Amino acid sequence: MVASRRAARDGATPTPRRLKAPGSGAARPAPAYVLGVKAALTVLSLGLAAALGALAAGSVVMARRVVTPARRRPDTRILALDTAAQTITLSRTPDTELPGRYGLFTTGTSDYVKLGSVLSEDAISVKRKLLTHVGPDERLEPDAAFSGWYFDHPEQLHLPFTPELIGSTVGPCPAWLFPAGDGDTWVIQVHGRGTTRAECLRAVPVFHALGITSLVVSYRNDGEAPRSRTGTYALGDTEWRDVDAAVGFARRRGARRVIIMGWSMGGAIALQLSLNSAHGDAIAGLILESPVVDWRVVLQFQARVERVPAAVSRFAIGALQNEWAAPLTRTGGAIDLDRLDVVARAAELRHPILILHSDDDGFVPSDASHGLVAARPDLVELQVFEVARHTKLWNYDQERWSDSIRAWLTAHGLTGD
Repeated sequence: MVASRRAARDGATPTPRRLKAPGSGAARPAPAYVLGVKAALTVLSLGLAAALGALAAGSVVMARRVVTPARRRPDTRILALDTAAQTITLSRTPDTELPGRYGLFTTGTSDYVKLGSVLSEDAISVKRKLLTHVGPDERLEPDAAFSGWYFDHPEQLHLPFTPELIGSTVGPCPAWLFPAGDGDTWVIQVHGRGTTRAECLRAVPVFHALGITSLVVSYRNDGEAPRSRTGTYALGDTEWRDVDAAVGFARRRGARRVIIMGWSMGGAIALQLSLNSAHGDAIAGLILESPVVDWRVVLQFQARVERVPAAVSRFAIGALQNEWAAPLTRTGGAIDLDRLDVVARAAELRHPILILHSDDDGFVPSDASHGLVAARPDLVELQVFEVARHTKLWNYDQERWSDSIRAWLTAHGLTGD
């Protein structure tokens, strides 16, 4: 009896006994409908487990993609190259049809070429002027990536500069220093996610003309600076410390006022620096180009664009914020998205901010930029662009972009003259 009770308690199936005669209390075989219900419940359980597994797997993939530094991916194709006329024809996209000057990452005999104005277009293609000479014997592969960089090496600015190393907690981070004026006022340029410091070069001449020294920096895991233990982004939650080291570098070199300019994720880094830096007294203001102000807004927008199910994106955002998921997302720890939501923390801001953002950004929506202005109109000025898309405002309308920065610097007494 003891063995039987233990078996029943543990869920074992008792050994069948010989059937007794009708009316003697013998157990009858289970009805067919009971067996059917059990089978249905088994199928539903397996289906639910499979669905939850797919949800979890998809969410981990999304979360991991957000924090993993990625190689540049082709986003257009070279359809024709006319070396005699020095023109190039690209497949038409919302970016390749933009007016202005841009860059194109390629493979073949050249890895990067500069592009000029649109010469003609139709429903599927855009012909642009080449601003980098491509010889008749050169060859470019079809896959290419359109870029707002324009300048890809500091020598192209024809300004004096020196390579520097900024000591941070992860190791020496490479930087370019462009001295200007009396060295009293500096701007530190912070690039965005998936790019390098060359992204910031187009801003240097504006500051140089105003007598402001430019320090163009790198930060952990960007492919130039040292790798952290995990090798993944923290979306600004840790990267700001490398830029904080650059502020200290600037102060040791004589800077009394430091402006932080951040591009895209560099904007999130700049905002965290403003909120957390021990050098806050030296920070004179922030200039943010197409910035990430609230990561939830960005991640939800990108999930919709990629047609990721809402449940997957919610789970992914939750996974980024939880320690239990860190081994799966490879973040090394939870990323505090509340801490990175600067609209919610707007009352803590203490430095004047200029935001340059296009309402058709296409990657980082401008909603949070508008929200920050509404929350702190005393500190934040927003210059709204249209058509220019993500981090291509200089390319689209260089005159307005430059004038906006000059006017803001002058109004706050930050020119280096």
